[in-house]
Amino acid sequence: MKVAIYGQYYQNSTEPIINDIFVFFNKNNVEMIIESHFLLMLNERKIVENKYKTFTSHTELDSSFDMLISIGGDGTILRAATLVRDSGIPILGINAGRLGFLATVQKENIAEFMQFVIDKKYTISKRALLSLTCSPPNESIDEINFAMNEITVSRKDTTSMITIDTYLNDEFLNSYWADGLIISTPTGSTGYSLSCGGPILTPDVKSLVITPIAPHNLTARPLVVPDETEIRLKVSGREENYLVSLDSRVTSVKNESILTLKKTPFQINMVEIPEETFLKTLRSKLLWGEDKRN
Repeated sequence: MKVAIYGQYYQNSTEPIINDIFVFFNKNNVEMIIESHFLLMLNERKIVENKYKTFTSHTELDSSFDMLISIGGDGTILRAATLVRDSGIPILGINAGRLGFLATVQKENIAEFMQFVIDKKYTISKRALLSLTCSPPNESIDEINFAMNEITVSRKDTTSMITIDTYLNDEFLNSYWADGLIISTPTGSTGYSLSCGGPILTPDVKSLVITPIAPHNLTARPLVVPDETEIRLKVSGREENYLVSLDSRVTSVKNESILTLKKTPFQINMVEIPEETFLKTLRSKLLWGEDKRN
């Protein structure tokens, strides 16, 4: 078995997780290829001293890899998705952070769940992504033009609201006068969109959520649309530029630029371990607390 390892370092929680993973994989003769910056950080902290092969770019991740292990939080998985891209390599998230809807494996269960990986006793949850094109072209968007959680437009360097003309499949929907607008995938529906009043979608729902951020018109509510919908946005405001974010990547875009959003032709494969399902995460971390059934 061959796995890629990618992660972020958290001062108080990462070291024991990394030790458990490396000991388990070495014991089971799993070949580990580690992202170069992550390995350098582990070497500097003397957490890992053995020599391992490394990778630095998505171009080095091919069909020979069985899985990518992401160590960190949900943000780490979003960055890992930019490495995996359309390769189809499944991602398993080990939670070293706090609230995690994507990084569901907890540090207390690493040995048990890594055995599931070795035995291939897991399922794949396919996650839809959004792509973005900009006219005129924007180099910072063109480099990595997709998002797993959401694409957001928002005001920049001003307290004034922006106007977002929104079209669905070339039909005018609305001119949102707001601080911004979130276009969310089902995966991202538990993130920024949720905090702005958007609904929760299960990962297999074939829909997108359009959620205004602090709209001036209180009747402007979140809207769920089919994920085959092409969404076109044109933003205007008092400043010359506004912000566009693709998950955690942020860039500045000129007013009156045309943004076109649509579902990507590929998906991200998330590993789902038995007993660590989306609904269990939803129960325990967001809605109703732990299962009280006998």
